[in-house]
Amino acid sequence: MIDLPVLTKRDIRKLTPDELKTFMVEHGEKPFRAKQVSEWLWKNTASSFEEMNNISLATRQLLDQYFTINGVKVQNQQLSNDGTIKSAFRLYDGNIVEGVLIPHDTRMTACISSQVGCSLTCKFCATGYMDRKRNLDAAEIYDQVVRIREQCEAQYGTPLTNIVYMGMGEPLLNYANVVESVRRITAPDGLNMAPRRITISTAGIAKMIKKLADDDVKANLALSLHAPNDAKRNEIMPINEANSLASLKEALKYYHQANGRKVTYEYIVFESFNDTLQDAEELYQISKWIPCKVNLIEYNPIENASYVNTADDKLTAFHKYLADRGVQTNIRRSRGKDIDAACGQLAVKEKAEVA
Repeated sequence: MIDLPVLTKRDIRKLTPDELKTFMVEHGEKPFRAKQVSEWLWKNTASSFEEMNNISLATRQLLDQYFTINGVKVQNQQLSNDGTIKSAFRLYDGNIVEGVLIPHDTRMTACISSQVGCSLTCKFCATGYMDRKRNLDAAEIYDQVVRIREQCEAQYGTPLTNIVYMGMGEPLLNYANVVESVRRITAPDGLNMAPRRITISTAGIAKMIKKLADDDVKANLALSLHAPNDAKRNEIMPINEANSLASLKEALKYYHQANGRKVTYEYIVFESFNDTLQDAEELYQISKWIPCKVNLIEYNPIENASYVNTADDKLTAFHKYLADRGVQTNIRRSRGKDIDAACGQLAVKEKAEVA
């Protein structure tokens, strides 16, 4: 008896349009079939070839013989008292990432992950205490949005309006896949969402901020600042040692000159660390670099760190200091704390089953 070789199936969503068209033609199909298949994959978000009901059975069987669709599935979801939904997403290889639906009176926001774990070791962030296992591919990032959009419509009967790349991982260390996912999400033959509704958040990778400008990526940019000087930032964000505030200032000016967009500074306010009016003054000086807005964020405690959220009166004074000087400043109240879905709390507790 002869052992036949096992055909390793490729994820069909990793093919370029030209590669898919070539495959179709080489197997006796009409070129337009490639466009039909692509629409099923991206616009109609098909998770199996069986769903492609305007394509012949023979063609679907051909696709199934050579390809697979490595879809992202919801393993578990939790509903917070405030309506936030946190999901554990199981990837095709058994790894798990988390994503969050954050409901608001005027918007519905999906917070999505770009990596399994994270390599940046920010001291206040639960994900930073996890090992980085791998990058997500563009389709896996895309699927998180699809799954959260489904939850949004099922739970609230309303469309998803916003996307933030603020979940697990550093988006700019998975640059190609993140940018490709943005392209797919905003494409007319994808989810057709407006680029202005998408925000990429970074801990501060200066050269990749410049690359966002060079590549004219249309999404908004947020910088996780969290400290107004290098000494304090080095203490809580080791990435700052290789990406100082001076280098970030240069990169942000380059970014703004290229596209005219303002940036958002994310600033968690910690008790007795970065919550004084002197800290507010230093942050005010940073706000002069380019047009910006500042989000002051409540800290959400995690098991591995001893940081504490600042007192309300200090937060109010900090906000007033910036607002009085003309800085567009918002206080972002935490959502989903009771299910560990708030900012900085994502750390997978589901058991991964990696093949």
